[in-house]
Amino acid sequence: MEYLNCSAQELEKEYASLKKQYENEKGKGLSLNMARGKPGKAQLDLSLGMLDVINSSSEFVGADGMDCRNYGILKGIDECRRLFAEILGVDKENVMVGGSSSLNMMFDTISCMMTKPIAEGCKPWYEVENRKFLCPVPGYDRHFGITGYYGFEMIPVPMTEDGPDMDMIEELVASDDSIKGIWCVPKYSNPQGITYSDETVRRFAALKPAAKDFRIMWDNAYCIHDITDTPDELLNIMEACKETGNEDMPILFCSTSKITFPGAGVAAMAASEKNMKVFTERYNYEVISYDKLNMLRHVKYFGNYQGVLDHMKKHKEVLQPKFEIVLNALDKELAPTATAQWTKPNGGYFVSVDVLPGTAKRVVQLCKEAGVVLTDAGATYPLGKDPKDSNIRIAPSFPPNSELEQAMEIFCICAKLAACEKLINQ
Repeated sequence: MEYLNCSAQELEKEYASLKKQYENEKGKGLSLNMARGKPGKAQLDLSLGMLDVINSSSEFVGADGMDCRNYGILKGIDECRRLFAEILGVDKENVMVGGSSSLNMMFDTISCMMTKPIAEGCKPWYEVENRKFLCPVPGYDRHFGITGYYGFEMIPVPMTEDGPDMDMIEELVASDDSIKGIWCVPKYSNPQGITYSDETVRRFAALKPAAKDFRIMWDNAYCIHDITDTPDELLNIMEACKETGNEDMPILFCSTSKITFPGAGVAAMAASEKNMKVFTERYNYEVISYDKLNMLRHVKYFGNYQGVLDHMKKHKEVLQPKFEIVLNALDKELAPTATAQWTKPNGGYFVSVDVLPGTAKRVVQLCKEAGVVLTDAGATYPLGKDPKDSNIRIAPSFPPNSELEQAMEIFCICAKLAACEKLINQ
């Protein structure tokens, strides 16, 4: 039944039925967590063999002749840089391999540009009054947290099915030199799972910012994280920028956090020679070298880029049924009510659900009281302020499938219950 077409009596009857179901679920004392996109145990188990590829009898010298147990090689061992170059689609010379966290590298990158001019003739960003950053929404809360921490005004840019609203972006960056960058998750965006179209990538590459130091933070976190047999394809931003003479604009990031072990993976960034010169000068004072043994461990385990792709097929086998559980529940329980919309991504880690406007916080609250923890409503917007109070990010990866089914049953009950409450009170 479509709630918006129901009479007051029909809504009251539906509400009473849902309330009874909700109290029954609440009485089970469940404790289920879908708050963050953490790999589940089955995914972590896929990489256990990596722990055995080096031991006390191993040869620790990398391809560049460096003993990986010792200090040295700021940008990372040669074979690991080459591996990430293939993953990101860039030249090896443009790659720096860091620690376990790409988020850490993103934070350091923004921090560096705050204190050091990234382009000739520009000021460090901390000297720029009323500095601004563009934030596609819904988006990744931790991205927004970084620019929020550094005092940027964050300007929401609506997402479309092709990526961020490029008309808005082009107009804003061309007219305001205090806009210093934009956050992007270009393939299987967080949380919607949208992949930027070729036209969107080309328009990014052709931007003419008023600020010479405008930078595109290209967080390609899910670049090889396909979950269907019809994966999306993403145009190479670095190649597109070379064609337009904007090679200095994009700064690329990725990691193996959702490929091997989130707490012990390897992260990397890639940028133009000019950009990398500024960044490595900072890193040269910050760290002597990152964990080369972990880099070596990853390289020996995968062998090459094809080895990484083969490994990702195993992840797909684990994740695909989880996404099907989520999407089947939404199709079965929420579609008939016509009160919610959601994405059906071909990869990534999330399903983005827009419930009836004005009810997202209530849905999350109801779920929590029934034992299901979700990401806070509003988290996908800067400062946690969703103007429609509608978007909720669902992360299917962590719970076992049986628990995921229970969690989705409760989520759907709560979404319907909150919608009925809203409509009855209107």
